[in-house]
Amino acid sequence: MSRKQALSKPMFDPALMGAAIGQSFVKLDPRQLWRNPVMFVTAVVAAVSTVLFLRDIFGGGNAALIGQISAWLWFTVLFANFSEALAEGRGKAQAESLRRGKTEMVAKKVGAGGAVSQVPATSLRVGDIVLVEAGDAIPGDGDVIEGIASVDESAITGESAPVIRESGGDRSGVTGGTRVLSDWIRVRITVNPGESFLDRMIGLVEGAQRQKTPNEIALTVLLVGMTLIFLVTTGSLESLAIYSGVPVPVVYLIALLVTLIPTTIGGLLSAIGIAGMDRLIRHNVIAKSGRAVEAAGDVDTLLLDKTGTITHGNRMAAEFVALPGINERSLATAAMLASVADETPEGKSIVALAAEKYGIRDAAEATRGSFIPFSAQTRMSGLDLDNREIRKGAMDAVLRYAATQASADLTVAVERIAKSGGTPLVVSVDRQILGVIHLKDIVKTGIRERFAELRRMGIRTVMITGDNPLTAAAIAAEAGVDDFIAEATPEKKLELIRREQAEGKLVAMCGDGTNDAPALAQADVGVAMNIGTAAAREAGNMVDLDSNPTKLIEVVMIGKQLLMSRGSLTTFSLANDVAKYFAIIPALFAATYPQLGALNVMHLASPQSAILSAVIFNALIIIALIPLALKGVSYRPQPAIRLLRRNLVIYGGGGVLLPFIGIKAVDLVVSALGLA
Repeated sequence: MSRKQALSKPMFDPALMGAAIGQSFVKLDPRQLWRNPVMFVTAVVAAVSTVLFLRDIFGGGNAALIGQISAWLWFTVLFANFSEALAEGRGKAQAESLRRGKTEMVAKKVGAGGAVSQVPATSLRVGDIVLVEAGDAIPGDGDVIEGIASVDESAITGESAPVIRESGGDRSGVTGGTRVLSDWIRVRITVNPGESFLDRMIGLVEGAQRQKTPNEIALTVLLVGMTLIFLVTTGSLESLAIYSGVPVPVVYLIALLVTLIPTTIGGLLSAIGIAGMDRLIRHNVIAKSGRAVEAAGDVDTLLLDKTGTITHGNRMAAEFVALPGINERSLATAAMLASVADETPEGKSIVALAAEKYGIRDAAEATRGSFIPFSAQTRMSGLDLDNREIRKGAMDAVLRYAATQASADLTVAVERIAKSGGTPLVVSVDRQILGVIHLKDIVKTGIRERFAELRRMGIRTVMITGDNPLTAAAIAAEAGVDDFIAEATPEKKLELIRREQAEGKLVAMCGDGTNDAPALAQADVGVAMNIGTAAAREAGNMVDLDSNPTKLIEVVMIGKQLLMSRGSLTTFSLANDVAKYFAIIPALFAATYPQLGALNVMHLASPQSAILSAVIFNALIIIALIPLALKGVSYRPQPAIRLLRRNLVIYGGGGVLLPFIGIKAVDLVVSALGLA
């Protein structure tokens, strides 16, 4: 099974369900159960009630009622374990598919003088250099130091489309376990065996290294505090009852304790956190810690790189600007001929624009000419055809080639394009300037609306670019970001992040290069691109396997959904205790204090039925909420006050009303079956 197939499994896949049911019993081990204090207390209480049940079987007590309560208490613990095990199931399925990709590999180690010898991949150490040729698996994480190759990374990304890896730049990082499809590369190993990115991914998705986040720890402390308060309160009720002359059966007190402590959120808390990380994995983003996911939900400032994030990453031809006296079609024809052999995205877009705007499609004659490739020295390219010299390139380069000065019209056209954020390419034929090609960064469709959503969420967006301020301002205005940094340097990025954090804000950013590593490490949420360098991947606390910088927006949304899910289900859990008070308290003390009969607003059949119904509902509500805990509460960008109001109405109000309906329904069934 591929990793993509593992992630596409339905939530209640039979295989996952079967494994989760088995793990529910494994997790009854006190060494595991104590990590969830609320469920640990519930298990202890269930064990005590089981002992009382066994006592009453032989001692003539009400064994039937105690036995049912004991069974439902154990079910409560098992359902909580099931929710956690089901949430872990997806990660384990993915980890298993990743583990299959780890095979015993042989590496071609490059020694002194360039000699190549075959050694076990496990013997490689940091700094070793290996040769990887077509068909070979890359033996370990590293950076390409020589060559260029097409690499199949489906073992980690789940996608079959190959990617290009080459020395230098920000596409030099390679991952152990991936495979070279064509050509060859030399790789410098950057990690020791057992410490590779794939090894860490397996540990992360299995949850072995998952640590509780600060908010989760704070909530756990609150739940433990409430559990202790109700434990002390319930324990003191027996003395009060004896003083009143009507002792309360211990099993009733057990039922009261379990229904009053926050078992609902206690049983689902771990599942919510694990499911949040699982939703990131579904988007092909690996979080190195739960803290990073949670921080994403509280982000105040979002730093986004312009190229590839806000724009498509390749400049595209937008228009042909002919000089006075020059036919625009003639300019388009010359530009097309100079670009037919140009395999760059810019060159292809010029050919496409000429065909779209003027119907110029006959490029056959260009094959008769001699193509002049672009070079850093000439800063232009072109075609020599039938004694004609056609050139396109930077204005100063073409003017120098044509041995002429810029006319006023040419200067105006070039400055207009530059101020709008575009790139001007001057075209000449036989050293006569015909006009300018306007290349522009194309802002991605819908990105302005996405930034508007983020603004409604209270998140400030900042575009980072190496462009000059004029170009940066034009792109920023078109994209709708709140601010921008032009001519960005690592120092400028780091300075901005630290300034924002000094004001108490959380900052997220994405990057792929070594020069991004300091900012990725400083940011509260640093998303490193998988195609990037090892330094970037090490510095970030998340890794995007698809290397799609726009994923940063999805990460923020998933983080907010995690916080919403936890808050909503906590609200529901605390609110549904209200109905349990009305079910249990009158049943316990109505005989001693008849006035409490007025609180029996549900008109439950008997004290025994009321207690059993409350315990059954308490267990069933956990399993009923498992799909919501795993899927997450829906989140829509809106002001915080509206989110709070919606949360209180739906989950607060629902948490109060649903138990009244549920407990009454269970009471009718219990009474009809004569169970109490």
